[in-house]
Amino acid sequence: MYEAFYQLREKPFSILPDPDLIYWGRMHTMAFTMLEFGMMNNAGFTVITGEIGSGKTTLVRHLLKRIDTSITAGLISNSPQDREELLQWILMSFQQPFDGTYPTLFKRLQDFLYGQYAGGRRAMLIIDEAQNLGSEALEHLRMLSNINADKYQILQLILVGQPQLRDLLLAPQLRQFAQRISSDFHLRPLSEDDVARYIDFRLRAVGAKRPLFTVEACTAIAKASGGIPRMINILCDTALVYGFAGGSNAISAKLVGEVIADKQQYSIFPIKHVVASR
Repeated sequence: MYEAFYQLREKPFSILPDPDLIYWGRMHTMAFTMLEFGMMNNAGFTVITGEIGSGKTTLVRHLLKRIDTSITAGLISNSPQDREELLQWILMSFQQPFDGTYPTLFKRLQDFLYGQYAGGRRAMLIIDEAQNLGSEALEHLRMLSNINADKYQILQLILVGQPQLRDLLLAPQLRQFAQRISSDFHLRPLSEDDVARYIDFRLRAVGAKRPLFTVEACTAIAKASGGIPRMINILCDTALVYGFAGGSNAISAKLVGEVIADKQQYSIFPIKHVVASR
């Protein structure tokens, strides 16, 4: 809609995960470094947490693009609860047959993992939205991590989830699980300065030749979004629509204020929960 008006190749603020548009500020750089560290050092468990919309899934997608060819990766994005359902989803993620009783499923996974090891490969399982896993499922993951070949860890696990995942892993009954975590990081919101740099980066990445948001507009977006990238994207995208509709060459703080006010009053967008006090 507004791309031609602002001379952009494509929309700069899509809410869909885009590994090619990651803003490599300190938070995302550190989170990805911990993911890479876990992958390269064959860590038993790696845990990455962050608020909804903070960019966790985007980092996972970027990791999958860069994964070593000697690693077979599986990705689960839902929340299996009991041990049989968990095994089924794990086998499905590795493109293995997933029918049968629990002993059959366990034997099939074990044979698959040993087969990977025998072929000079290792398996890495990534579970997104892991905060929805129950204690039973997490404990079963710990048990599955005991499938080893001599001293080698042949199933590597990466858990990605919202802050509730950290709270869950601190429960006394999961103490043994927590002791297996070799690499972890909590992805915090962007600072006010980083929000301005994030906006500029996303615009330039799609061909912007000049800043489209004023400094004051970026500040207003930083406060209203709480520094959460998805919130920033929604506000910026809507502001560009408003700017296009009004023929504005630049997005001002006044225009952003109108967007925020409309979102608070008429939209299901939960901005009222993150707006900083004025």
